[in-house]
Amino acid sequence: MTTKQSEEKDSLKWARLYNKISGKLTRASGSPIASIMAFLLIIGWALCGPIFHFSDTWQLVINTSTTIITFLMVFIIQQTQNKDTTAIHLKLNELIACHEKASNRLVDIEDLTEEELSVIKKYYTKLSDLSEKENDLYSSHSLDEAEDNHEEKSKKLKKTSHA
Repeated sequence: MTTKQSEEKDSLKWARLYNKISGKLTRASGSPIASIMAFLLIIGWALCGPIFHFSDTWQLVINTSTTIITFLMVFIIQQTQNKDTTAIHLKLNELIACHEKASNRLVDIEDLTEEELSVIKKYYTKLSDLSEKENDLYSSHSLDEAEDNHEEKSKKLKKTSHA
């Protein structure tokens, strides 16, 4: 094994360890027990105020503690959120890729600009309006073929209703 491969293997090992730890910390920090503990910590701090005569040091302890915890948790939660978002994108991409009528142009939609997303949103709003006119919950359209599918479905519906 080369030095570069060894370094990549070590890097991957540390990344997995960080993912595991940050995932556990994120879940733990969002638990009811964590909320109760934080609440009790604040109550305990407030009750200690008279003992320490509400001194500047007494205030500094809680300010510094909460600032440090918040600072660290931002990075840990953001890392977990990034990982979850990537996983969701990959799952959605797989669903798009495996459906023959789905538009493959949507696979990397998260990389589009706000203006490009706005254009696609307007198109889907138009599709929604077309579907509402049909009163059919089961109608679906791909980005590339939606208007053709809508016209085809409307013609079939008219033929079956006249028969």
